[in-house]
Amino acid sequence: MKKFLFYLEGQSFTLVTDHQPLTTIFHPHKSVPATAAARLQRWAMFLGGLQYTIKYKSGKLHANADLLSRLPLPALEEDKKHIDTVGLFHVQQIELLPLSASDLSKETQRDPVLSKVYQATLHGWSSDPEPELKAYHRRKNELTVQGGCLLWGVRVVVPPRYQQRVLEELHTGHMGVVKMKGLGRGHVWWPNFDSDVEGLCNSCSPCQLTQTNPAAGVVHMWEYPEQPWSRVHIDFAGPEQGKMLLVVVDAHSKWPEVKVMSSTTASKTIEVLREIFARQGLPAQLVSDNGPQFTSAEFAEFLRKNGVRHVTSAPYHPRTNGLAERFVRTMKAALKSDTSTTCVKLKLDRFLLAYRNCPHATTGETPAKLLTGRPLRSRLDLLRPDMVQKVKNKYATINQQGSVRTFYPGETVLARNYARGDPWVIGTVLTCTGPLSYLVKVGSVTWRRHVDQMRNTGIQAERVVEHNPLETELTPQVPTPIALEPELDSSATGVPVQIDMALASDRSVPSDSVVPVARTSPSATRPPVVVEPVTIPVSRPKRTTREPSYFKDFVRT
Repeated sequence: MKKFLFYLEGQSFTLVTDHQPLTTIFHPHKSVPATAAARLQRWAMFLGGLQYTIKYKSGKLHANADLLSRLPLPALEEDKKHIDTVGLFHVQQIELLPLSASDLSKETQRDPVLSKVYQATLHGWSSDPEPELKAYHRRKNELTVQGGCLLWGVRVVVPPRYQQRVLEELHTGHMGVVKMKGLGRGHVWWPNFDSDVEGLCNSCSPCQLTQTNPAAGVVHMWEYPEQPWSRVHIDFAGPEQGKMLLVVVDAHSKWPEVKVMSSTTASKTIEVLREIFARQGLPAQLVSDNGPQFTSAEFAEFLRKNGVRHVTSAPYHPRTNGLAERFVRTMKAALKSDTSTTCVKLKLDRFLLAYRNCPHATTGETPAKLLTGRPLRSRLDLLRPDMVQKVKNKYATINQQGSVRTFYPGETVLARNYARGDPWVIGTVLTCTGPLSYLVKVGSVTWRRHVDQMRNTGIQAERVVEHNPLETELTPQVPTPIALEPELDSSATGVPVQIDMALASDRSVPSDSVVPVARTSPSATRPPVVVEPVTIPVSRPKRTTREPSYFKDFVRT
């Protein structure tokens, strides 16, 4: 009563006893006699706080409450000597006896469905069978009777009573669904045989708890980032000669960064990543496994302060971080294959240079080209002819074959004349405008000439004295109308003579030539020129011609 007091308080219940006097002593509506024992009075006070009715039940009918007092006692040593071993053996043999054809034949005759199938197989099927016989009716041409048993081909039709035993027999050895079906299809059959085999295997706890991993799911590819170094995958590899290797791989260019570390704590990992990020920049996303370095609060705070999103893979599922895992596998194989040295750092540097210059199987481009925009120079580049150096060597050879002629300001030279007259005229070098270009003053005009258009000479140029000796007249480019300086004689008054434009245009004038511009008025700002005896004869016609009509679109200055 005290043990179940929590459930009895506030509830009406019936108290059953096999001792009839207690029905009067503990009656809820009768008082306890004053001469009753103290223990009975205490029980009466305890029961007074509950709502109950009490009744009597004989001891032989009081089995539920009297069970514990009637359990058999532990067997004594002398009792063990009298065990009926023969009876025990027979009981065990009855449990282990397998099913036989006679058992199936007897049960086939007793089963209400199979008995009808049996009779229909012997005497013929009706055109409209009952619903429970449709599964057999579809196979009526293949059903036979042999030894009182139904057979579908060579497979015995098992009655429903023995189907579970047959399934357990097939499941001996826990061989799995496929092997159970293969074994059963050579011996037995009943409707829904395959589904019953699958149900037994799925409900077998040992089979379910020890089965292998399911088939791998469809590979979900990471989205390819549009920019280099926007998503990186990191992982640890090793140990290699007592050192751990931190691997960082860019998802866009497949560029790897590997650092040799003696300690893999969160602080050391952050220190190495800070160095890499200072060189390559901060990524937008970082993918790693669930290592203690990557799941620590210090590492999370480092990424949060730098605006990097951290993505971790599922526990014990390295395929999620497959980019880093696959590179670790490739790197380990390369380091193990390199037996030329024992220095891990040297082998690692060799491998990284070759890997970054090799086209990747996914992108078809080298990691160096996708990340830096250029291939890394290696010793293989020495095998390729260098066209740039070849051209430079050729230029040097050409320059050595001929000497470079140099002219100085004020030096008298012969300049190539592309106008009418002699092909070479005397001029004075004014200045150097380039490595091989000079300004040459010829008479009152200035030409720009290449060294190939100039020659040294011992002839002294006759000076032309003007009031403004520094004045240089430049002409616009052809086809601007050209007027040449007229021939001067002792009767000239400084008034220019109009030149035949058609004759002037017959001779081509190079674009770098500078000739005087014709003056339209005798009252020009330029004063009369006093000319010493001129050694450069100028021959021009002295007749006036009309200007060609195609010059009408040009502005005269």
